[in-house]
Amino acid sequence: MATYAVTGARSGMGRAVVDRLVAGGHRVITVDLADADVVADLSTPDGRTSAGADVLAKCGGVLDGAVMAAGIGPMPGRDMPRRIVEVNHFGVIDLLEAWRPALAAAGSSKVVVIASNSPTVTPAVPGKAVTALLAGDGARAAQALNRFRGRASVFAYAASKLAVCRWIRRQAVTPAWAGAGVRLNAIAPGAVRTPLLEAQLADPRQAKLLENFPIPLGHYGDAGEIADWVLFMLGPAANSLCGSVVFVDGGSDAWFRADDWPRSVPLRAIRGYMKRMRAA
Repeated sequence: MATYAVTGARSGMGRAVVDRLVAGGHRVITVDLADADVVADLSTPDGRTSAGADVLAKCGGVLDGAVMAAGIGPMPGRDMPRRIVEVNHFGVIDLLEAWRPALAAAGSSKVVVIASNSPTVTPAVPGKAVTALLAGDGARAAQALNRFRGRASVFAYAASKLAVCRWIRRQAVTPAWAGAGVRLNAIAPGAVRTPLLEAQLADPRQAKLLENFPIPLGHYGDAGEIADWVLFMLGPAANSLCGSVVFVDGGSDAWFRADDWPRSVPLRAIRGYMKRMRAA
């Protein structure tokens, strides 16, 4: 039996993951705004600090894995851009940094972050907001996003998911994570049938945009299917998965950028590698 922490555990993809882990005989420490083992508001620094500490206390200092499913979608409201980036970006990074010693203590552990295909299908994601998030400055990111007014929350969502994916890619290969036996990966779904999507479909304006969005397979994702992918990424077949962002989005990412990936390694990266080798 393994011990996992799951954020956003009360509904949607997080709930589906919890159900499958429990059915498999694992222990799950749930994190959410209510009705969870750890009740915390991940949109605040204090909430994230308490969630990090409470999970560590409940797991006894050892975690076999974590699934970061908590998130806020693009919704109207003046304060929403800041709340979105706080939960979707810092609600992942701050908790994982707090839990890193417990994940390393397991000897071989896996983390799956539920990201999104929004960074690659949303045009002109604000680079200044992404840069600010990766620098740890949520206030500056929100300031950059609020310039877009009516579309601020849409860009906040895409920027938060893009920044967290870049953080995963950068950190996954470092001694602190890969070197400690902790595998960091992300799954990038498209539109998935969750309470968030149902709320968007109930809004005529958002529904029209969603219904005209290209999904080559022709249907929305299912929370249970995403949960099955997450369990695969937590299992032994994924022992070599490290720093990957796996798109499970009905083909939308490929539709928009068929020729963007794979991409050859730039020469500067090879030069940097050779420089490090000589220094070693």
